[in-house]
This record gives sequence, structure tokens and C-alpha cells, in this order.
Amino acid sequence: MYTAHPDRYADMPYRRTGRSGLKLPALSLGLWHNFGPDRPVETQRAILRRAFDLGVTHFDLANNYGPPPGSAESALGEALKADFAPYRDELVISTKAGYLMWPGPYGEWGSRKYVLSSLDQSLSRMGLDHVDIFYSHRPDPETPLEETMGALHTAVQQGKALYVGVSNYSPEQTREAARILAELGTPLLIHQPRYSMLDRRPETSGLLDTLDELQVGSIAYSPLEQGLLTGRYLDGIPEDSRAASDSPFLNSDALTGELVGKLRELNEIARSRGQSLAQLALAWVLREGRVTSALVGASSPRQLEDSVSAIGNLAFGADELARIDKIVTR
Repeated sequence: MYTAHPDRYADMPYRRTGRSGLKLPALSLGLWHNFGPDRPVETQRAILRRAFDLGVTHFDLANNYGPPPGSAESALGEALKADFAPYRDELVISTKAGYLMWPGPYGEWGSRKYVLSSLDQSLSRMGLDHVDIFYSHRPDPETPLEETMGALHTAVQQGKALYVGVSNYSPEQTREAARILAELGTPLLIHQPRYSMLDRRPETSGLLDTLDELQVGSIAYSPLEQGLLTGRYLDGIPEDSRAASDSPFLNSDALTGELVGKLRELNEIARSRGQSLAQLALAWVLREGRVTSALVGASSPRQLEDSVSAIGNLAFGADELARIDKIVTR
């Protein structure tokens, strides 16, 4: 029987999400990869237990996480029942709807029918009566935003979600979503964009400025750029790596000689700070407090521990930031 570590809140910093009362850990655990039938169940449960023992109180999912789609939510449901039932009120659990889940015209995007049906299925897989955060995973170009945001509002009104968020929305779409939700009486809590040292679009597009203005929180996904910033590729492509498998999220073509050179230079900066490259990348995303939380995946408890150690040094000097910018943007 799992018993959580008594000092689990001793070290992890928690940041207020926008203007809400909800605080999130600086690092949250994403179940995008590594939680499905192709991974040992005990390894999955060990990662979740270690995360909670380290103060990682937020588990982030989506209906399509796996593979196959839905399996990550099912895996979490089993772990919740086996290990975390006494700790449910200490956890923030989020899920999303937007990508393909079942055949036919009602199985993806942002219609009211799809969004609310998807949430019901997610709750059933996880064995929950509500999630803490429910997201629209991507904007639907053919469904009025009022309909999608209205479905999120209904989820809150039904007691099936406490807060709502959006992911992969542009600054303009985010502003309009926030306006619609405010009129309905359900504030937009958080935006989940892709953001890393190698992907600056939330900065260059003005998204972070928009979130600051709206007082909406942010949680960055892929802060390690699908593993490129973990240090695994400093000497080429390991046979057991994601790039070697030509994953749809990272393939060998992306790993050019120029990029490897940049990764090695970034690794030198990390070493000078007493950090791994992954820790540097996470600290960079969390710098200045503009990002509420960074999502990390993990294939083992040890990998998770390495990521969490990033919180030991989140401060950057102006010269360090300038060196990083020079390396990445040249």
C-alpha cells in the first residue's frame, strides 16, 4: 500500500495560476508519452508515486494520450484507484478534448456534442466524477468559438470540471475565448502552449504578453523539445531514442549537424551552472515567473528526479540569457 512521503511539499515551489486561487507546481507531470499498454504498469505507477513524493501534484492528460488513444487516462485511473484514492484532494488532474477519438463527424474538434461526450468518456476511463482543469485542445476552424467555450462552461456548471483552459490557441483566439468565457461567468484559467528554448513562438507571437494582460496562467508543453534538450543527442542518435524510431513527434531529419552543435554549446552553459541540459532547458522556461508550470514527461522515476532537480537553480544572469539567445537564434 502506497503512503506518500511526509515531506512532499518541502521543496517544490507552487505558482499562482493567473488571477485564480489555484496554485500549480513549477513542474507538472505530462502523460502524453510513456503511459499505455506498451509500458510496464509498475513502471508507470512508480513514476506517478515518485512525482507525488517530490511535490508534483499536477497530472496532465488528454483524451487521445497513449497510445492507443485513451490508454493514458485508463492507466491513471488504475493508479488513482490503487495508490492515490486518499490523496485525490491533493491532486490537480487535467484532461483535454480536440483531437480524433472515434469515427464519424462527432469524434474530434470543438462541437458541443464532441467536447461534452469526450469529457464523459475521460471521466469514465479515470474513474472520476470531475477533473480539475478541462481544456479545448485545439481551436476548431469550422465551429463557432462561442459553441466550444459554451461547452467548457457547461462542464463547469455540471460539476464535471472546476476550471477550464485552452491549448494551441493563437493570441487573438485566446483573447476572444477569454472574452466569451468571462461573459458566461467561467473565467479562462490557463493556456497550454508549446514552448522551449528552441521554440520561441509564445514570445514572438505575443501570446505570453496576451496572457499577462488577461491575467491567465500558462503551462508549457514540450519544454525539452521532444527530447532534443535532454542531452541524449549530443553525440548522435542513440538506437533506442525517439529520433531513431522516426516518431511523428521527432525524426532523424531534424537532428542536423548545426543543431547538434547548438545543443553542445547549450550543454556547456548547463555544465557551468551545475545542471544537466534538461535542467537548464526547464529552468529557462520557468525563468522570470511568466510561465506558471512546465510539463515534463518521464520514462522512469530517475528521469523524473533529474527534471525536478531543475528547481534548485531557476535564476539566470543577463549574460547567460544573452549567450543562450545568441546560440539558439543564429
